[in-house]
Amino acid sequence: MQALEVSVPGLRAFRWSADEPYSAMKESYAIGLVDAGRAVFTHRGKKYGCGPGSLVLKGPGDVHRDVGRDGPITIQVVSFPPSAVEPLIRKGTRVHAMLASGDPRGAAFRRLHQAVRARADRLALEVAITEALAALANAADARSGPTRPVRQALELLRARLGEHVTLDDLAAHAGLDKFHLCRAFRAEIGMPPHAYLTYLRIARAKELLAAGVRPREVAAQVGLYDQSQLNRHFVRIVGTTPGRWARGV
Repeated sequence: MQALEVSVPGLRAFRWSADEPYSAMKESYAIGLVDAGRAVFTHRGKKYGCGPGSLVLKGPGDVHRDVGRDGPITIQVVSFPPSAVEPLIRKGTRVHAMLASGDPRGAAFRRLHQAVRARADRLALEVAITEALAALANAADARSGPTRPVRQALELLRARLGEHVTLDDLAAHAGLDKFHLCRAFRAEIGMPPHAYLTYLRIARAKELLAAGVRPREVAAQVGLYDQSQLNRHFVRIVGTTPGRWARGV
């Protein structure tokens, strides 16, 4: 991953390359422009194919999972914190997963990527960001959100990520039997509830580490058994240990 220099606080940009299939849960709003390579990925239970010029759009909590890759892929990504986007969109909506190369709805996103690539000045970047945020709000679709039972399960996982949660707890809160809930959750979110909870816990661990909480104190606060379990999940999801990540922050 190569960080790209930008002059606007809150905006993060980087160029990312990978040879192997990739999966993750997003923590921010991200707009990716595919520079090279082709991939097939699942998103909210559907498959999408992307290639050079495609725009891949994600929001917080969205799960991206590659299921096919035609060689290495390179993507330029621009991300915004939720606080920059959520005042502009209706609660519960989700952005479209992908816009094909040439789709006119992606014009503002491409201008933003061009401005980042050209290292445009502060004013030019601010204009491009404002137009991209407006386009992102227009790309949101309330109908693409999860069904009520899955939404209820997500709310409970987020509310109790530091506690022990059982499948029976989730099913009771969602008002659905556990067999149908498991199937619906995987189909709509892209991974089973326990895996999604782990991603939520690691995202919260990153917030605590960034706030100065010591790694050995984080595990208990995010519902993990001990620092060893935290380290194992953190390395798998983030790619480094909590201590190294904290020092980098």
